[in-house]
Amino acid sequence: MNTDKALKMLRALPRVALGNIRDNPNSKKNNKRGRGQHGGNKHGAGNKGSGQRQNYMRLGYETGNQPFYTRFTYEPYYKGHHLRRQYPPISLLQLQKLIDTNRIDVSQPIDLASFCTTGLFDIRPSSRHFGVQLTDEGADIFQAKVNIEVQHASELVIATIEKNGGTITTAYYDPFSLVALVNPKKWFEKGVPIPERAIPPQDAAEYYLEAKNRGYIADPEQISQERLALAQKYGYELPKIEEDPDAEMLLTRKDPRQVFYGLHPGWVISLKDRAIIKQKASN
Repeated sequence: MNTDKALKMLRALPRVALGNIRDNPNSKKNNKRGRGQHGGNKHGAGNKGSGQRQNYMRLGYETGNQPFYTRFTYEPYYKGHHLRRQYPPISLLQLQKLIDTNRIDVSQPIDLASFCTTGLFDIRPSSRHFGVQLTDEGADIFQAKVNIEVQHASELVIATIEKNGGTITTAYYDPFSLVALVNPKKWFEKGVPIPERAIPPQDAAEYYLEAKNRGYIADPEQISQERLALAQKYGYELPKIEEDPDAEMLLTRKDPRQVFYGLHPGWVISLKDRAIIKQKASN
């Protein structure tokens, strides 16, 4: 019955042709520009006075009113904020991914140069970056045994590294040394000597002198005691690094004045000649 009604309606409807079909909504756009407002009475000069002479008001001027920056008192919270040291974060999860994808070699000590040579991190000394901080995201899945040097690390991060049989050191780099460390190839191509790392300022030395922070200028005996105390606090058995097959790599440390592993300050690295130019020994 419904089929007969449909056929009857089709016989009554006109045949589809170009004259009785409609375009889709918004399928046609008018490209012509309208007349707009004030057509021609300003001649492109805008409003009166400074508006037609391009004499723009200075930044912060509020046409005679008291400006915003003098209407409110100074907030001391932001004092010196542009001078604070910045430490971009790198998580344990990211570190594990870099190790699993062979972007970082765990058979060698890991430092800031290892992160920057992956091409995934942008450390800018000109933007007050003083290195990286290792965060505890992914601490429950981190399984690598590494010898790593960072600039800041929390207690949980230190416990996670040492639980897996690794070692961690927090070290300070001055901005001049960081320029060489974040891009070693560019520094070596200059043909200038490797810089000597400066000692940390007073407000940063307190952090790196603490054995609980694994500071690079802390007392080694105190660090051994803190390693044992941290293992007891988190309830894991502290691996003996001296009996580990990779003990030599795990115990490798930089000199407090050294920037690169195996390279001393004052040496010149020639990539073109593939040679190391060393200083003459003083008499």
